[in-house]
Amino acid sequence: MSFETEDERRKLLSAAFWMPSVQTMVSRKSSITNAFVNAIIPVFPPTLDEIEEALAILDMQPGDVRCAYCGLKATEWDHLRPLVLKHRPTGYVSEIANLVPSCSKCNQSKGNTHWRKWITSPTATHSPTRRGVLDTDKRIQRLEAFEAWRLPKMIDFETVLGKDDWGHYWLLWEAVNSELKKCQDVADALRDRIALSLRKT
Repeated sequence: MSFETEDERRKLLSAAFWMPSVQTMVSRKSSITNAFVNAIIPVFPPTLDEIEEALAILDMQPGDVRCAYCGLKATEWDHLRPLVLKHRPTGYVSEIANLVPSCSKCNQSKGNTHWRKWITSPTATHSPTRRGVLDTDKRIQRLEAFEAWRLPKMIDFETVLGKDDWGHYWLLWEAVNSELKKCQDVADALRDRIALSLRKT
């Protein structure tokens, strides 16, 4: 491969390669939070009638379930309203009134963002608008109809469990994150030593 200038070579090669992001234990705080919340979230399996009704509202057939956000083949069902915000449960649970079919790309990209803000975002990674999905307006209308279908169940965890038990649970969460921070400090020092040993060889 030839390049006209060294500057062109630098730009093209730099754009063609990127290092994987460095994984840290402390960057897993959201994963730890999700684990803590999902561990206590009740799950209410739907009836066949509820599945049929939900799919009808979303204009889908049981034999061809598509992502409600972008139209690709669905691989999972996503919580339309997030279970977690600001490292605490929102009160929503896992039930069909709060679940829509999704592809993994949309589910991961949407995260805990409100679905409408995300789906219309021209900058959010993998949002249908950014990807140029043509029928986004129709999808938004179907999702609005789905939201209006019925109100999902909500739980005030502290009221149900009591202030002491609820507070103790989140003290455990803080302890786990604190231990991960300590582990990360050790891992950072070990990684530096390993890198130094490779430079010497």
